[in-house]
Amino acid sequence: MNRQIKAVLIDLSGTLHIDNLAISGAQEALSRLRNTDTKIKFVTNTTKESKNVLYNRLKNLGFDIKKEEIFSSLAAARQIIINRSLNPCLLIDSAAMEDFDDLIKSSEKQDSVVIGLAPEKFNYDDLNNAFRLILNGASLIAIHEGRYYKRPDGLSLGPGAFVKGLEYATNIKAEVIGKPTAEFFRAALQDILPEEAIMIGDDVKDDIAGAQSVGIKGILVQTGKYRPGDENTITPPPTKVCKSFVEAVDVILKNL
Repeated sequence: MNRQIKAVLIDLSGTLHIDNLAISGAQEALSRLRNTDTKIKFVTNTTKESKNVLYNRLKNLGFDIKKEEIFSSLAAARQIIINRSLNPCLLIDSAAMEDFDDLIKSSEKQDSVVIGLAPEKFNYDDLNNAFRLILNGASLIAIHEGRYYKRPDGLSLGPGAFVKGLEYATNIKAEVIGKPTAEFFRAALQDILPEEAIMIGDDVKDDIAGAQSVGIKGILVQTGKYRPGDENTITPPPTKVCKSFVEAVDVILKNL
């Protein structure tokens, strides 16, 4: 980390909080990071809730965060829908629908399937409808392909399992929007060089391997979905492994 650090990208779920429970000490650690000249951006694959819902959740947990600092795969998916003038079938959680309400044309044919984390939609009827749409020519867009995520009651299946099921059944490859795609990380950085940035996250594949593939340093935290030995499953390994976001911030401040 001997090069100047100009930006810190921070994952949300599993790194700063788990549902409505903040990671211990994370609010104070974020405040310490804000006392530097480093640019902060919160990069998230969270598709369970709209940006407004997510922002309010974090504010209620005591985090010093601005809405414009949140860069989500939901926002990237919305932009693709607009740019391509799509009328999608949305397999996303009802709490995230407000980000798309103005884009849905209920009287017109659906020409794409957009899938995120939507436990209430992962049932036979909804998935079978998506399957038939894809067979009839609709494109398949995965907001992300997360394998699993952390809930208070334990690890739970992410949308990746259902995306792969639709790919298998239709023989159509999904277009992936969020982490770990290179395009997502480059868009989050804007005009900052990857070598001048650090990514902090709990997902060794989507957060760390994805960031490091474009030259961003990766700090893996042992909270959220982290499982012992995750750091040994990617090449190159994480730049650093820390117990939590608090320790990750300590490491960054020592290197600024």
